[in-house]
Order: sequence, then structure tokens, then C-alpha cells
Amino acid sequence: MTSATAPVAAEIIAGRPPVKAMVTAMVNDANRPTRGSTPAMIENEIASGISARATTRPARTSVRATRGDSQAGRGRVERAEVMVPIEVAVVRPRRCGLERPPYPHVRGEFATGAAHGAARGTPRACPRLMGSVAAVKKVVVLDYGSGNLRSAERALTRVGADVTVTADAEAALEADGLVVPGVGAYAACMDGLRAVDGPKVIGRRLAGGRPVLGICVGMQVLFQRGVEHGQDTEGCGEWPGVVEQLQAPVLPHMGWNTVESPAGSTLFAGLGGQRFYFVHSYGVRQFPLSEPGVTGRLTPPAVTWAEHGDRFVAGVENGPLSATQFHPEKSGDAGAQLLTNWLDTLD
Repeated sequence: MTSATAPVAAEIIAGRPPVKAMVTAMVNDANRPTRGSTPAMIENEIASGISARATTRPARTSVRATRGDSQAGRGRVERAEVMVPIEVAVVRPRRCGLERPPYPHVRGEFATGAAHGAARGTPRACPRLMGSVAAVKKVVVLDYGSGNLRSAERALTRVGADVTVTADAEAALEADGLVVPGVGAYAACMDGLRAVDGPKVIGRRLAGGRPVLGICVGMQVLFQRGVEHGQDTEGCGEWPGVVEQLQAPVLPHMGWNTVESPAGSTLFAGLGGQRFYFVHSYGVRQFPLSEPGVTGRLTPPAVTWAEHGDRFVAGVENGPLSATQFHPEKSGDAGAQLLTNWLDTLD
């Protein structure tokens, strides 16, 4: 805040002096003098009620009056509002859909921000506002030279995450959630991941129960190996299985498709029958851990399937490790809801 007469409803940095009393007068006609309508009298009239409002009938013209403003006393006062000093807690600048609802820490009679709304209009609604700073999830999108980094960043920001795009291993380990995107060839993605210690970072997070979400080739590299153009490449090995070319008459599989998610899915909660955006020619056609009895007493991963020519894995949920073959960041509202569901699993 740069002026002592700025609206009280504006966010105030702790430690600054409180706002000085200010009067907003509504007048019938500023060009028709009315005896006795001075700023001092307006202040005295309102101060007796301290409700900060006094209205006699609808007004048509609005002026702001402060002490010593002789122009304000030339019209009939129809409504007056006074902004009085208020006590505020620490309030940092807000970003759309990220930190907190409007004016969450203002206390006192003028906490609603009515004058701010009347003067500047109602603030634009954000797609999603988190309830408090404590609820904001910090997410790192791992930058290893592959993937729709900015698309992923924008999509996660839209649903309320505090997103950082970085190759820094420490930041990736400390975040509430890690997103591993990926586009292009399997071998090239693995080379990029190894260059930033990606497999090690993913492994350490999973060992500590810290959530990881793989997207597209970022899902494929979580499997044991990938075979593309005759080249057999070792993956991160978090799941058994081979990434191979789809058996379909038309490749790549590009466009919108439905999926078959298991009962009780967390990622796909509320998304039955929705379509998601795919762009790929390779996928996992068999997932051994999804077969009955393979995991023994352990809960098997929840696997979501899709079809293009033949059946392939479209998503996996396995404790802290989740992944999708499609691009949620390019899947519109359905993708946004899936990312929201994932964010809700973060501690």
C-alpha cells in the first residue's frame, strides 16, 4: 500500500502504520451546494455510530472526501462511509487460485471489503482457491530436458499447487509432490533422467512414501525396460513390464479416448466416462503385477486401461507412485480434476 488513504480492504503489510480515517461521501449532485455538508460534519455524523455506514436514500454520484477538501461540501450527502484504522495480521500478496480467499486476516467492522468491491468491482473468481497457506501443496516438475514442462506447470497452478520447474535434486526431494513429465524416445528420456539423478530421486522419494506422478513417457520410464526401434533400454524399474509398440492399424494413437478405471480409484474419482488426450505409439500392453495372486498379501497396483487397436495401460496407482499414459495437462477439465485428485493425496 502506497497511500494512507488507500482502501482499508487492500492488503496491508504488517508493521506499516494503520490506515488514517477517511470518508467516502455519496452526493445527489456535486454542482448543487447544500448548506452544512462539510467533511467534518460527515465524520461527526458517522463517528457516532461507528458502523461505518449511514444511508438516507440512493445516491447517483460518488466523491471521496478527506479533511480540508472544500469540493466535497458542495453536495447533499446521501450515503457516507468511513474507513477507520483496523488491526491486521501478516498478509502477503495473493495470486489467483493459490494462497487464500480475499482479505482472510482482516479483523473488525470493515472486514468485508465492501468499499473495495464498490470502487473497483468484484475480483475475478479463481478456478480454485485454497483454504489457507497450510493447504497449498508445493510441487516440483522435474526438468530433465524432456516433457511439456510449461503446460504441466500451468495445469498444476490452475488447480492450486505452488509449482517449481527445476532440475535440482534437493528441491525435487523436498517438495510435497514430484511430477515427472516426458515426451519423445524412451532412451533419450532415460539419458536425460540419469543426467539429473532422476532415478535416484524417484527411488528416494518412494522409499519415504513421498508422492510421484509420471506423465506419458514419464510413466513409461518407471517400468523395467523399453524397446523402441530395436533398441532395448533399461528403465527405472519401479514396476515390472516392457514398453513396446502398440498393435494398432493407425499410429500414433493421437487424440481423445476413454479409459477403464478400477473401482475405488483415487486418481479417477468423479471421472467416470470422461475422455483424456493421448499422443503415443508405445505403451505397456501387459502388467504382471495386475494379475491375480502375483503380489501375494500385498495390495496390487490399481491399473487403468484403454484401447487403441489392443489394450494398454493408461494409468497406475501404487501407493505414493502414480502415473498416466495420457496428458492430464492437455485434457481440459477432466485432466484438471485428475490433477486435483492427485494433489489431494499429498501430505
